[in-house]
Amino acid sequence: MRIGIFGGAANDGTLDAMVAEAKRAEADGFASYWAPQIFGHDALTALAVIGREVPRIELGTSVVPTYPRHPMMMAQQALTVNAACSGRLCLGIGLSHQIVVESMWGMSFAKPVRHMREYLEVMMPLLEGKPVAHAGEEFRVNGAVAVPGGSRPNVVIAALGEQMLKVTAALADGTLTWCTGPQTLANHTVPTLKAAADKAGRDSTRVIAALPVCVTKDKEAAFERAAKVFVVYGQLPSYRAMLDKEGVSGPADIAVVGSESEVIDRLAALADIGVTDFAAVEFGATPDEIADTRAAVKKLLK
Repeated sequence: MRIGIFGGAANDGTLDAMVAEAKRAEADGFASYWAPQIFGHDALTALAVIGREVPRIELGTSVVPTYPRHPMMMAQQALTVNAACSGRLCLGIGLSHQIVVESMWGMSFAKPVRHMREYLEVMMPLLEGKPVAHAGEEFRVNGAVAVPGGSRPNVVIAALGEQMLKVTAALADGTLTWCTGPQTLANHTVPTLKAAADKAGRDSTRVIAALPVCVTKDKEAAFERAAKVFVVYGQLPSYRAMLDKEGVSGPADIAVVGSESEVIDRLAALADIGVTDFAAVEFGATPDEIADTRAAVKKLLK
């Protein structure tokens, strides 16, 4: 299982801070650095900059919403960023959420699975340098892109439900999950993706799991902080469905919290259920917790 780190500066820090985060992740030996795309820095633009200064580790988006970016433009940008990163980009994309798509962007969220299927049917060939002639319900596209030095990045989808996992298995390289606990990963995500990939005759079973992590001597305080920091995710329907599958009340209940050995054991167990990559969302509150959490996650490196 490859181990990566989620950056926090994309939302509340500067671009220089993001570069520093990625440099430290690389120096610490991590396999990947993940930049979220919420309402701060544009993740792909930031990774193009980071890719010129951080030369070795994988650089991933988690995740770029599809609705505001036409799939042809997404392909063009991803190829450009991958050229800047010397082929180390992992393009993580997702639907976002109905409240964002409809209330903020004023777009229809009526057929999200169809939207993602057609999005990938347009984008994936373009990433491979092929022209596209697509006449669908969501997109009608005729064209091609050519980015000298660009190459097809790994593409993962923020796929949580069964239908989205099937689309992912048929057209992309794997999934990147959030607010999805170990039981749900073991009993739903991994087997659904693998079965659909086998049916499609594809090797599209990369499973990148992201969870909150904190090594602490005060578990109660850490769980209380997690409940506050991550509260919004328990209110969004797609994440709520995964928490319900896990049988927990909120995101704090799937946070990996405890002593160094407890955290290491829980994270290492993810590999046994088919998780191929783990991306740590560190949320220590004190200098000791921050240092101890990073030290524990580093011990998983091989």
